Amino acid sequence: MTGEPKAREPGIREARARDAKTGETVETKGFYSVQELAKSPGYPSRERMMKGPVAVIECTQEIPCNPCEAACPHGAITVGLPITRCPELDGEECTGCGLCIAACPGLAVFVVDMCFAPGRTAVSFPYEYLPLAARGDKVTACDRSGHAVCEAEVLKVLCPPRNDHTAVVTVVVPTAFAQEVRGIVRPGGGIVWPRGDAGRSGGDVRG
Repeated sequence: MTGEPKAREPGIREARARDAKTGETVETKGFYSVQELAKSPGYPSRERMMKGPVAVIECTQEIPCNPCEAACPHGAITVGLPITRCPELDGEECTGCGLCIAACPGLAVFVVDMCFAPGRTAVSFPYEYLPLAARGDKVTACDRSGHAVCEAEVLKVLCPPRNDHTAVVTVVVPTAFAQEVRGIVRPGGGIVWPRGDAGRSGGDVRG
């Protein structure tokens, strides 16, 4: 491990404070809060994130599951025994190869590359919808709740046979949204902007 996770963007600090105040959890909201994720042993430190692509394991529930551990060729992910332990990431061993993304049956593993380009971050995530986006597509990125966050461009889409029909999509987004973006709005699907952003078009960048 590379140390305890810390707040990584101004927006995340605000969200953490909001979650602490409201007491909302994954059980009440249906998705992980920043506060919950900060406690996860699979969440890399800010220092590691600034070094290049790294896996972000957003798994905070103790369930019998360890495919991510077996998928990592570098030994960077440890579940061990009992098998209900939450995955622990060794950020220094992780290369950000992304083989763990499609291996996770809970779709809870991502790769974030904050060094992709100045002011731009590449976010890779599992995707199990049709139609698939294609390289160069302009899409609307969404957060863990499914709400639209910002405009994004598809960098690549991978779906080799070993992924068992789970595609891995990589999009490029403004770095300010690196810790929020965890998917895209399905092409042709409706866009839901968070409260206060109603009426915005998919091409607008929030904030």
